[in-house]
Amino acid sequence: MSEADPAIHSPATAWTLGPIVDADAHVEPPFDMWKEYLPANLRDLAPYLEEGDEFDCVVFEGRKSPLRQLNNAAGRTGAEFKFNVKRSEMRPVWLPEVRLKDMDDDGIDQAVIFGGGPLGTFNNDLYLASYDAYNRWVMDWCNADRRRLEPIGYVPMRNVDETVEHINRLAKLGFKAVNIPAFPQNPDAWSTSSGIAALKEGQIAALTGDARGSLQYWQPEFDKLWQAFVDNGMVITIHLGARVPRFGDKRHFLPDMPMSKMGMAEPISIFVFNAIFERFPGLKIASVESGVGWMAWLAEYNDRTWEKQRFWTESPLKNPPSYYMDQNVYGVFLQDRIGIQLRHEPGGRNIMWASDYPHSETTFPRSREILLRDFAGVPDDDIRDIVCNRTRDFFQLR
Repeated sequence: MSEADPAIHSPATAWTLGPIVDADAHVEPPFDMWKEYLPANLRDLAPYLEEGDEFDCVVFEGRKSPLRQLNNAAGRTGAEFKFNVKRSEMRPVWLPEVRLKDMDDDGIDQAVIFGGGPLGTFNNDLYLASYDAYNRWVMDWCNADRRRLEPIGYVPMRNVDETVEHINRLAKLGFKAVNIPAFPQNPDAWSTSSGIAALKEGQIAALTGDARGSLQYWQPEFDKLWQAFVDNGMVITIHLGARVPRFGDKRHFLPDMPMSKMGMAEPISIFVFNAIFERFPGLKIASVESGVGWMAWLAEYNDRTWEKQRFWTESPLKNPPSYYMDQNVYGVFLQDRIGIQLRHEPGGRNIMWASDYPHSETTFPRSREILLRDFAGVPDDDIRDIVCNRTRDFFQLR
């Protein structure tokens, strides 16, 4: 948002409703982190930064990729925004003291921290080690102020037993929430040329998974995974859906953005209609950075569809789909006035606010001002639930 955004008519003068908790903030680890946190035998394979005249590049496995500012814009989305940058031009948000100072300036009391691995590699040892390296690093990073910073763990999703091992390991490290891809990763990717190409996208592939892969969340073998989450008292997040904007393509980026939000309807519906919540009523899942205005529509649409189609499809559900959305599904939004207005409708009740710092969509450094605008006319108790209480409860914050 630019400094001259006409949607903000006057500056906020005060915020009297108590603490604000950010349900979705990010940290991009510095590239020298990998050499420190990877096992000694893999450190020479770590990515590194190479300085350039116009912009710096990330060098990894013989490939050079421009250093992008989109995920580290920290409010720079106006004329001063550059897509490819030098590291010296970026706000050093990978430093905990910078992050905490920005939280103070933006009026944020606590923040849930996303980021993640893995490295985009076909080297299996390096691939798995990159998950462990990131998870240990982000926990250490959040230890700068463990009350204010809550880390989210990341796991591979190509083999159920492998994932369960990672879940149990993260629980012992103190993680309370784990991000999973919108769909499982395709285990065949490690043996096909197209799969290798997808893996090289690294974090993107780990967030999206493969909607057409041989593994699917509705399959019975995943029940041991859902049970592991319940047994460890951990909640699940899915960060965006299987549709990710085509970054760098000016023709596609903007129209892709809304589809990246509403694409979350598919994994949510898979969990609901395949009775995963029916079998595991204690399982909680949050759709993150995907908006919430569409969730009430989804609940009603799924209810009406279920009423008409449940007999011939032999639906195992004992209750309408909206019941499970209200019991098990949460949504995280940035600026979504429509979603706020639908906060009492089935499917739209479990909503949580976020800044998306420091991505290009972030409300930083004007979060309080934007909150006052978007929550105009909303009762104080409802605001407190959405900007603080519900996020604290879901992520078990202190």
